[in-house]
Amino acid sequence: SNSDMPRSEISFGTSGWRGVLGKDIFVGSVKSVTNGIVELYYSLGSSPELAQHLGVSSLEEARRRGCLVGFDNRFGGNILAQAVCDVLVEHGFQVYFCGETTTGVLSAALLELDGAFSVNLTPSHNPLEYGGYKFNAADAGPAASELTSLITKYSRQIVSDGVLRAPDAELRRGELQSIDSFSLWQKVVNSNEEYHGIDYSQLIEKASAAKHVKIVVDSVHGASRLHIKRLFGKASANVTMLRGGADVSFGGIAPEPSSVNMVGVGEELRRGNSQLRIGAIIDPDGDRIRFTDGETEISMNQFGAMAYYFLHEYKGKKGMVAKTVATSNFANAIAKALGEQVFEPRVGFKEFKPVIGKALVLFEESDGISIIGHTPEKDAYIGLLLALDMVLTTKKNLGDFKRELEDKFGAYHPDRDGIEVVLSGEHLMEALRFLERYKAGEKVLVGDEEKVIKEVISIDGRKMIFEDDSWLMIRPSGTEPKVRFYVESRDHAGTDHLVAAARNMLLDAGLTEGDTPAA
Repeated sequence: SNSDMPRSEISFGTSGWRGVLGKDIFVGSVKSVTNGIVELYYSLGSSPELAQHLGVSSLEEARRRGCLVGFDNRFGGNILAQAVCDVLVEHGFQVYFCGETTTGVLSAALLELDGAFSVNLTPSHNPLEYGGYKFNAADAGPAASELTSLITKYSRQIVSDGVLRAPDAELRRGELQSIDSFSLWQKVVNSNEEYHGIDYSQLIEKASAAKHVKIVVDSVHGASRLHIKRLFGKASANVTMLRGGADVSFGGIAPEPSSVNMVGVGEELRRGNSQLRIGAIIDPDGDRIRFTDGETEISMNQFGAMAYYFLHEYKGKKGMVAKTVATSNFANAIAKALGEQVFEPRVGFKEFKPVIGKALVLFEESDGISIIGHTPEKDAYIGLLLALDMVLTTKKNLGDFKRELEDKFGAYHPDRDGIEVVLSGEHLMEALRFLERYKAGEKVLVGDEEKVIKEVISIDGRKMIFEDDSWLMIRPSGTEPKVRFYVESRDHAGTDHLVAAARNMLLDAGLTEGDTPAA
């Protein structure tokens, strides 16, 4: 019911707009942003170049193809979603209402219905007090920067002026139709087996017949709790759900796929004597997933590389792998041995757009994954099916399969950390130009050893790869006074030394006096 302006300026980034519920995100501000999106489609008349990013050529086409609207389990999600629907219907758009659902399911449903765009009211893994607004154009992937910058511009103008575009007097209102988005997700998986090699129906049959398999899934009370039993179908008798009830407070935890939050999954897996064990934790909007077999935790740094090898060697699919620059080089080693290329862009799933339909697996270290023949969005469910197929096909637990690949291609030990600094945005970027002194051939003290830089990648922060293939990457936040460290050592002990080396670099740059760890 807030009638004020949002506390913070509306800003669409890689994962949409996020803010505090009731202070930034409320019915009025959500309607303003939705009107900003409507303006985006009106502007096609004067800016036809937007068509390549939107995937539609006219406002009329967008209205006809329509929009899908969904939300996660957050407080007020249904009310905010109804506000979005009201604006779109008023402006003549066909609206498909998906209710509470996940990001991957909404993306797949958008593809299956050939819709013009989708709106998902979610801040992903942010704490309970946050809300969010994600916009995906017709390609069903995260919106291009050319679009999010315009949505930000139009939305801010609407909030500032307090004036909404009135629908044309003769315009026919759009229709609102409720749909089962998960059934559309299943259709997408089934219809693309020729590309990714996952026979969904056969996989569930195998899982149902396998009495020695135990599956534990923690939904942390998020939207995935509504789909997991349907995902596994007749094999759901082998599935134990954790935190599968509705709870907008997430039981008081930060709802992310973290080692701390996975403790319960591991404990449940270790009960009984099942030979094969698959454990997973999924974030509230179902776009992030992390695995364990009860003994070994598998982050996306490892799982993405394992999935690539599995599709390439076990499914017989050939092609490149795509991973963001902050992600482990385990996949690089595998691709090199297989004679395949690696696409390694900036952080953010939208950066994979150039290789959609070419890369077998697309993943990033923050626990997001998709595959060829699927959606261009992160999708925990396709990751879960991959894990199930991997375990049933190899007859190995994920930890054993990981170690088998490490024996073939070498071990990689990634980690991450961060600090808060006194600068942000462009001021922080300027200060970090100090790091440009670290070039190929330069030596860096890591622990008690001097490592020689053999390669520098500077497309997103600065990634310094050493001669032993260990590396460290320093990446500033563009909007917050924080700097992230991503490191990878060839042995367990080396990760802490690499983090310390990164801190020393920032100390030399004059940025870490009185610093505190970043959240």
